[in-house]
Amino acid sequence: MSWLDVFSAVCLLGGSLSCLLGAIGLMSFPDVAARLQAATKPQTLGLILILIGTAVHLEYRNASALILVALFQMLTSPVLSQLVGRAAYRADSIRRDTLVLDELGQRLDREKHHR
Repeated sequence: MSWLDVFSAVCLLGGSLSCLLGAIGLMSFPDVAARLQAATKPQTLGLILILIGTAVHLEYRNASALILVALFQMLTSPVLSQLVGRAAYRADSIRRDTLVLDELGQRLDREKHHR
């Protein structure tokens, strides 16, 4: 067993654990904002660790495709969570009294007053 096998196993197990914890958080957190955190950050980290653990044992050409998958995930996941969060906010699915800073609410109030 080489050090690459150990590194790959640690990455695969760490990624799997991160995805599992994200899924548990997604099912157990009480509101949309907290669920968005659980759906994006641990899932993205978990996927990237799994891809790294897999790429270690592949040829460069195939491993570079996994790098593209990781980059695509890192670009789309925050954008998607931002859009879902804004839609949930506008649909009153987020309790505004629990927000520390409500920049979107302030912006929407300003826009409403200018009309």
